[in-house]
Amino acid sequence: MPESSKMKKPDVKVVLLGDMNVGKTSLLHRYTEKKFKDTISTVGGAFFLKQWGPYNISIWDTAGREQFHGLGSMYCRGAAAVILTYDVTNWQSLAELEERFLSLTDTANLDCIYAVVGNKADLTDPKAQRPQETDVVSEDRTECEEDQTEPQVTSACPTPPASPASLSGLMLHQQVTHEDAVAFYGRILRYKGLDENNSLPAEKMCFETSAKTGYNVNTLFETLFDLVLPSILRKRNENQESPTVDLEECRGATGKRSRSACC
Repeated sequence: MPESSKMKKPDVKVVLLGDMNVGKTSLLHRYTEKKFKDTISTVGGAFFLKQWGPYNISIWDTAGREQFHGLGSMYCRGAAAVILTYDVTNWQSLAELEERFLSLTDTANLDCIYAVVGNKADLTDPKAQRPQETDVVSEDRTECEEDQTEPQVTSACPTPPASPASLSGLMLHQQVTHEDAVAFYGRILRYKGLDENNSLPAEKMCFETSAKTGYNVNTLFETLFDLVLPSILRKRNENQESPTVDLEECRGATGKRSRSACC
């Protein structure tokens, strides 16, 4: 197989979980494409392959709709980091994380890192309304691949457009506070049987973001990438100790032997 046709192998997996319309896809587009655009509800799942320095990180965007709930644990399998996303203006979106989505992370790595992210902060926080300066676009190329197990189709449930309150500069009530997110992070650690004193602190792992303005989005992803680096290095070391077999190369070698044996 030609080198250009081979898909890059991810070094590590990061997964976004959360209810529909909390803005998971918009967060991913803001980070990877440096812009905000209206999206439709994700069907099944899709992933982006982000080249971060010498490493390849797959970022999985999962469906929040309940009919696709069963796929979540499959997408979380082997994850090094999970981003649990809620809408700061919707208390139920935080409750859904605990009731429906937390158990899906049982298939993630034992040393998986968890971030609690409140999106749509531009609707409640004046400083999040100011458009963030566009970062210098990295020369690293971001590739987008749809999940082959569940094709993307147009959904009848588009993500709601920007709130008139946000456009006019009026603030909405913040139903989920930073303290609520910190408390939820503590419950995640207890659910996982982790010692809070030996785990990453809540203040470092709880974020409020705006996919619309870009507020805190780069900080979120770059912080997680830094934290999963040990996981990447460990995985690479394991692969060096027990290398995998390239089936395409084996088929090519077998074909050559067969042809050379013919008269």
